[in-house]
Amino acid sequence: MTVPTDLDIRFREAATRSGMLDAGYDLVDSPIGPLLVAASGRGLLRISFDADIEQHLEWLSRVAGRSVLRAPRQIDGARRELDEYFEGRRHAFDLSVDLREVTPFTERVLHELARIPFGETTTYAELAARAGSPKAARAVGMTMNRNRIPIVLPCHRVIGANGSLVGYAGGLDRKVALLTLEGVLL
Repeated sequence: MTVPTDLDIRFREAATRSGMLDAGYDLVDSPIGPLLVAASGRGLLRISFDADIEQHLEWLSRVAGRSVLRAPRQIDGARRELDEYFEGRRHAFDLSVDLREVTPFTERVLHELARIPFGETTTYAELAARAGSPKAARAVGMTMNRNRIPIVLPCHRVIGANGSLVGYAGGLDRKVALLTLEGVLL
């Protein structure tokens, strides 16, 4: 059975308005490729460079709850702020984030990560020290690799102690593109 597009859109919008959704997601076009963006009533849950929706549905329903739909309105705020960022008009995000299921260490690291200003970088060791664990540079690296809200929680701004770009879950080409957008000299 095929549902008419208009009816489908009305259903998704009604689910969003009524608060019946545990999480909504959509794809956002960006200069670095399509991004899967998901949000709950608590805030942004995920930004993924891998736009394979099926891969993320199980995780979203496990973390947020079983009512997960493609609901563009649920991520309107994130879409607008990401568009402004990529257009060079936004230097700081004003979005709530939903960090359910992260450890207290990860939460501290991500909180400090969010404080790194647009156009600046820090090292893994410096970020570890800011998070109160100065000997945990490797653990910070793992946290950056598993950051489920890149760009908004700007793990691209974290570099190696010698100034090298080292790894990036979205690929080094995306890290270079984001740092270039922010005017960081490489």
